[in-house]
Amino acid sequence: MGSLKNNLIVAMPHMQDPFFAKAVVLICEHTEEGAMGLVINRPFEEPNLKGLFSEIYKENENILQVVSTIYFGGPVMIERGIVLHSSDYSSKETVPVSDSFSLTSHKEILKEIRKKRGPLHYKLMLGHAGWEKGQLEREIQNGDWLLLDTNSDFVFNTDDTMIWTQATHQFDIGTAQVSGRGGQA
Repeated sequence: MGSLKNNLIVAMPHMQDPFFAKAVVLICEHTEEGAMGLVINRPFEEPNLKGLFSEIYKENENILQVVSTIYFGGPVMIERGIVLHSSDYSSKETVPVSDSFSLTSHKEILKEIRKKRGPLHYKLMLGHAGWEKGQLEREIQNGDWLLLDTNSDFVFNTDDTMIWTQATHQFDIGTAQVSGRGGQA
């Protein structure tokens, strides 16, 4: 299997893991050593969000007045903020994912967003998803994930509540038709 970088993985209906049930994950890095991705359709609920965010980014509390939604990017390093954004913005701390997507985890991007000098499109994430060597490939072979090409319009402009449903419809199958167990032939 080649690199899955810049692709989406879509959780199959049988996935019961509370972090990944009905998750859609943008794969940001995929090498022989493992993979890293961001869940793009899991906004934090408001009551927990303000306390967590203001504890982590004390000097940027008022960013909540600018950024309407903060996302659960995955269970790894939940205390770390990452901005997934369009490639129209770049700083020395920006890591390109593809021609469409970049990542910036330096706090300076929050100031740029507040001043309206940041990226045109972005999602502020706390945490990320990670897989060790061979783990993601095994999960895909087991039938836990579907692979899907992506574009920035889908990632940044699709309603969060519809991302998983629209992604599964790309496969021209109804989720009710999919077996409740993975890895069965």
